[in-house]
Amino acid sequence: MIVTTSQRADAQVRARAAALAEQFGVPFIERKKQPVNKLAAFYECPVLLVSKERLELHDGSGTPFFFHPGSAMFRVKRLLAGGEDELVNVCGLKSGMSFLDCTMGPAADSITASAAVGEAGRVQSIEANPFIAHIVGEGLGSWTDGPEPLLAAMKRIEVRPADYHTYLKEVPDESFDVVYFDPMFETAVDSSGIAPLRSFAAYHDLTMEAVGEAKRVARHRVVLKDHFRSQRFGEFGFTQHIRKTSKFHFGTIEK
Repeated sequence: MIVTTSQRADAQVRARAAALAEQFGVPFIERKKQPVNKLAAFYECPVLLVSKERLELHDGSGTPFFFHPGSAMFRVKRLLAGGEDELVNVCGLKSGMSFLDCTMGPAADSITASAAVGEAGRVQSIEANPFIAHIVGEGLGSWTDGPEPLLAAMKRIEVRPADYHTYLKEVPDESFDVVYFDPMFETAVDSSGIAPLRSFAAYHDLTMEAVGEAKRVARHRVVLKDHFRSQRFGEFGFTQHIRKTSKFHFGTIEK
């Protein structure tokens, strides 16, 4: 990883980029009017681009990853209007409950869960890629577009840069009502929200040990979201909830 800035970055942006490079222990490279894809190719690594507006993670080959609440915006608005959300229903989320998202990614599910459990609840989100964790964590705290309940739900999420395979072992028994997995699908599904993340995502597969730890940590249930053809449901003992019109299904293990 290298860190650089947008073109014509002012002193404040440059200072922020240098601080992030030091924080992550990676080089800060002067932009010098070089295209980002050329920097990625020359240094043979991804580029964290710092601008006044946002942070972007580039792999040099396509659309960068940056924070946007995505589908959570209309999902939370639907909940606020009295509607339903499939994740909320499957997890049985209610005000005051706690939710551990082991595979945060762009955080759309975490945001929706946070809105569902409310101020009295708790959502903690784990992300294996520390750069993604930082970008999303910063975005959750600084996003300003949307109704106040959405913004408040975003700010309440606790982001942890960690691999859930090891992190779960450190969590005490029955610490969360629901433990949630949404690993990268074995069969890719077209998604504008996920596509920029694919080259940066952690592809460590779900294991029986991790599921066992999740069952220990969960008070009520462990939930898996996966492609409808996935073998993980049966392999790890999840009851698959069939959704005839959807390419992804949920699976549950009840305590």
